[in-house]
Amino acid sequence: MFGTTLVALSLGLLVLSLPAHAQQAAPAEDPVVAIVDGTEVHRSEVEAVARALPEQYRQVPLPQIYGMLLDRAIDFRLLANAAEEQDLAEDPDVQTALEQARAGVLRDAYVRQEIQKGTTEDRLRARYEEMSDDEGFTQEEVHARHILVGSEAEAQEVIGELEGGAEFAALAEEHSVDPSARSNGGDLGFFRREQMVPEFAEAAFALAPGEHTKKPVQSQFGWHVIEVLDRRMGTPSFEETEPRLRQELAREIVLALVADLRDDAEIERFNLDGSPMQMAPEGEQGGPEPGAAPQSQPEQGEGEQTTE
Repeated sequence: MFGTTLVALSLGLLVLSLPAHAQQAAPAEDPVVAIVDGTEVHRSEVEAVARALPEQYRQVPLPQIYGMLLDRAIDFRLLANAAEEQDLAEDPDVQTALEQARAGVLRDAYVRQEIQKGTTEDRLRARYEEMSDDEGFTQEEVHARHILVGSEAEAQEVIGELEGGAEFAALAEEHSVDPSARSNGGDLGFFRREQMVPEFAEAAFALAPGEHTKKPVQSQFGWHVIEVLDRRMGTPSFEETEPRLRQELAREIVLALVADLRDDAEIERFNLDGSPMQMAPEGEQGGPEPGAAPQSQPEQGEGEQTTE
């Protein structure tokens, strides 16, 4: 059971990692961006450096940090050229690492290919139709607007003005630090609970149409005053659901792919020290079968004695 779960988790992580690799440019779109001692450096190498950056820097548009990334790609090429000159590729440890890297690239390319073939528009839409029949697919939505300010005291002042009869949209245009409030009066349209941060969603979904929060609501963005305009039951569109559908379908494709490959393969297992592994009889390997009831422990007095 544990082994099956671990395999599914590791394959899921593989699927999650694929979109980043899929962003590599095609050869026709991979121009030379530098030449180092006669060796070409391509844009894909710069993009690879960008993907290796910490998360906060990966959000920066590539043109803004292109110079820095190009310098790093050039440095990496210089180091690789120096290693080639010293014939480090002949080192057994390096050869092992290169073989593993090659296997990883081939693995990812193969999985990417099979996912691309399997996640067709027709299959995605068929999965969407299946999901739309599930209980809970249609969810409650609220139509709300908000005023975002920087402190609890400011939010309390806004609430006081609302209580005094001020118009919500006018207050949003005057006080809200949300840039869109100046053009839409803080209107957020309809949204589902999971589309908002928890604190905001909890407050919004507790209101009836026409009500506003009597106390400021704090979130990671600041302090909110929320007014609900309407409520309804809504069905997520195919476009909204597609990323989730694609991810689920990709995971299923990889799990089925590996299962088929295992069925057709001859596999020998060895222990960590290289000695032959003694396989447990079928049904005993890896603990209880999935779905089996846990074995109860004998209570005191059944099969055991206590010592005073």
